[in-house]
Amino acid sequence: MTDPTQALSFGTAAADYDRYRPRYPPAALRWALAGIDAPAQLVDLGAGTGILARGLLALGHRVTAVEPGPAMRAQLTSLDGDPLALAGSAEAMSLPDGYADAVLTGQAYHWFDRPRAHAEIARVLRSGGVFAPLWNLRDDSCAWVAELSRVAEIGDTVEYLRQSVTDFGDSFTSPEWAEFTHTTTLTPDELLGLVRTRSHYLTAAPDRRAEVDREVRTLLRTHPDLAGQETVTLPYTTLVARARKT
Repeated sequence: MTDPTQALSFGTAAADYDRYRPRYPPAALRWALAGIDAPAQLVDLGAGTGILARGLLALGHRVTAVEPGPAMRAQLTSLDGDPLALAGSAEAMSLPDGYADAVLTGQAYHWFDRPRAHAEIARVLRSGGVFAPLWNLRDDSCAWVAELSRVAEIGDTVEYLRQSVTDFGDSFTSPEWAEFTHTTTLTPDELLGLVRTRSHYLTAAPDRRAEVDREVRTLLRTHPDLAGQETVTLPYTTLVARARKT
């Protein structure tokens, strides 16, 4: 993984991460797993608190969750469906060759050491198995969401990821892409809680955190689409890449 300080920072906010981060639309998961019937053996790589694993279990699959952070991994034990939770990383999963029908990763691919991770994912997949990274991305075409992204230093966009993620190595087909729109509804306090789960926030100095808090509260209080609202609707695009092991 790259930048381990940021990559492992989420453990300090594991419960809030699980509470405030958005879920993945079932349609996005079904598209990622096209041609793979339940119950299949899946790996949720960089599983965090199990947000993606929950969606996969709900579709009737068996899920092995691989997560390097002990605080995040501890959250997995409370999931219905009892996924197998293992310590490990994208570069070292400690799973047998050909173990999985599909490996999926949600909000984690950018932390991977890509050449090493691609080789490890290919090893763990059966022939013809699927690798599918997913990202929940805010819709910055909405003016207040764009301002929130600026304040919270959230940089990933659909366009950036499509341009920067071009292949998964020689063992995989070229990625196919799909997008799925959805929304989540939050109170103003929950929106601030969501911002506080971002890696830039978690690793920032206390004075910078306080500055972000003030700017988010100001946005909520003064933006015409937000001022006086008891809840806000945050629009997302779920971006999915899908490739098969050759």
